[in-house]
Amino acid sequence: MGYSKEDIIRIVRENDIEFIRMQFTDIFGQMKNVAITASQVEKAVNNQIMFDGSSIEGFTRIHESDQCLYPDLNSFVIVPEKVAGGRVARMFCDVYNTDGTPFVGDPRGVLRRVLRRAESMGYDVFNIGPELEFFLFETDENGRATTHTKDEAAYFDLGPLDHGESTRQEICLNLEKMGFEIEASHHECAVAQHEIDFKYNDALEGADKIMTFKLVAKSIAQKNHLHATFMPKPIYGLAGNGMHTNMSLSRNGKNIFQDSNDPNGLSKEAYYFIGGIMKHARGITAITNPLVNSYKRLFPAQQASGYMAPGYVAWSAVNRAQLIRIPAQRGENVRIELRSPDPSCNPYLALAVCLAAGLEGIREQILPPEPVNQSSRRMTEKERAERGIEVLPRNLEEALLAMEADE
Repeated sequence: MGYSKEDIIRIVRENDIEFIRMQFTDIFGQMKNVAITASQVEKAVNNQIMFDGSSIEGFTRIHESDQCLYPDLNSFVIVPEKVAGGRVARMFCDVYNTDGTPFVGDPRGVLRRVLRRAESMGYDVFNIGPELEFFLFETDENGRATTHTKDEAAYFDLGPLDHGESTRQEICLNLEKMGFEIEASHHECAVAQHEIDFKYNDALEGADKIMTFKLVAKSIAQKNHLHATFMPKPIYGLAGNGMHTNMSLSRNGKNIFQDSNDPNGLSKEAYYFIGGIMKHARGITAITNPLVNSYKRLFPAQQASGYMAPGYVAWSAVNRAQLIRIPAQRGENVRIELRSPDPSCNPYLALAVCLAAGLEGIREQILPPEPVNQSSRRMTEKERAERGIEVLPRNLEEALLAMEADE
C-alpha cells in the first residue's frame, strides 16, 4: 500500500494515535527508535526529526553527530495495543546526513544500494522468505530471562505438551494485524522452540518484517511472563535457532530462477547465483552469523544434535542439510534456500551480502560445483577434499578473517 504524507497525517488524527515510533537499526541489528508525539507528525513526514548518531553503535563520531530520520511512508502501520501498550504507530526510517545525503553506515541504506545494483542489471525484485526460530523460556520473579521451561513438546507437537502454543498463536494474530501473511507456525525440534513462517516479500520490506517479528515476539512473550530469545544456540545439546532464508529474483514479474527444461527446474541465472554465494560463503559468514554463540549452532560439540545446521560449503536439490538447498516447489515458486544465517544477524546487512554475492555470480557466470546429495558432515576430510568441499568458519575469529580476506 502506498501512503502519502497527507494520508499518514490523516490516519494518525482519525485513530487518535498518541505516539509514533521512528524506527531504525544499528550495525548490530538492534532496533532503535525516536518516539515522537502525534503533534510532531508533520515534522516527521517532512524528514525533520533529528537524533544524535554518535550514541549509536557503528554510526558517527561526536563532532559529526547530528543525523536525520527520513521515514519510509509505506512502512507506516498502527502497532497493536497488546504490543505497544497504547495508541502507537511506527515507521521505518532511512538515516541521512544533515546535508541531505544518505548516511553510508545505515544498514537499511546498504541494502538499498545493493538493490539498486540488481535493478541496474534488470532485476526489479529480490524476493526473500525468512524462517525464524526462537525459544520461549520462563522468567524469574524479577522478570529476568532464564533457560527454564515446563514445555514437553517436540517437532510439530501441540498442546497440552506445547506450553508455548497460546503465546505463539498470540504472536501470529498480532503480526497479522500489522500486515503479515502468516503461512505456518509450529513447535520446533527442541523443547520450548518455535517457528513462525510468513509470506515472502521484496527484500527491503522483508528485512523490516524480520525486525518487526522479533520485536512483536519479545513483547508478547514478556506480557505473558516469558522470554523470547533468538540466540543461535541457547542450550547445549539442543537444536539451535536458524533463520533459513529463501531467495529469488524477478524481472517484469517473472521469477528468473525457473527453467522447466532443467532437471532441477533451475535457470542458468539461478545456478550462477548459487555459484556466487558459494564463492563468498566463508566471507559473508561473519555477517550472517555474527555472534560467538552462532558457531555453537553451526559446529555443536554434541554432533548428533547438529546435523541439520550446515557446516560445509555445498548445495543440493534433495539433501535439506546442505548450506544451500532447492526446496521442492518448482515453476514460479522455485527458490534458493540459504540455511546458514541465524536470527541474531542484522537482516539488512545479511540480505545485502547474499544479493551482492549472487549478482556477482550472475555477472561473472560462476557455476557452482556438482551438488552433494549425501551428508557433508559424515564424509571424511579426504572425501570432502576430493569433492572440493570447503568448511565454513568454525568460530567468529575465523569468520572475521575470512571476511577481511574477501574483497
